[in-house]
Amino acid sequence: YSRLIYTGDRHETIATRPGMAERTIVLDGFSKSYAMTGWRLGYGVMPEWLAEHFTRLMINSNSCTASFTQLAGVAALEGPQDGVAQMRAEFARRREVIVAGLNQIPGISCQAPAGAFYAFPDIRGTGHTSRQLSDKLMNEAGVAALFGTAFGAQGEGYLRFSYANSLANIEEGLKRINQALAS
Repeated sequence: YSRLIYTGDRHETIATRPGMAERTIVLDGFSKSYAMTGWRLGYGVMPEWLAEHFTRLMINSNSCTASFTQLAGVAALEGPQDGVAQMRAEFARRREVIVAGLNQIPGISCQAPAGAFYAFPDIRGTGHTSRQLSDKLMNEAGVAALFGTAFGAQGEGYLRFSYANSLANIEEGLKRINQALAS
């Protein structure tokens, strides 16, 4: 998500801090910034001594990335970057809609995320656990949300919604969430 940041000039990594380059592994991929979800293409920047071990791990877990996927990654990096800026602007617009809509639903509060395309609202005011509300929204409203505990015990009381969808679908989803909680 390093290219999908809404505030500040650029993504910053701890690897740029003094003494941290030799202690840091930076991993990034093409899925989000270049809309290549499912292509499973990414890269790592790490100390040279670690590269051989990392390569062995990746070869045994992912095998080899297809050559056409690698060429697509090169084209994404070397080609025009205005598409990424356009996607980021559109995601920022969708972020405003989903955050405002979630904040209008009784029992839910949501802060605007600084990057990516996920809202992580606090749903504790609804009286439901994360899993209960996730299931309720799927079964009764047809709205998919990941329960916060999928990210660990500290995620209880939160849901994750993606806003990588059309504004019309986001608005419909908000309407359905509101209706499901009202019933």
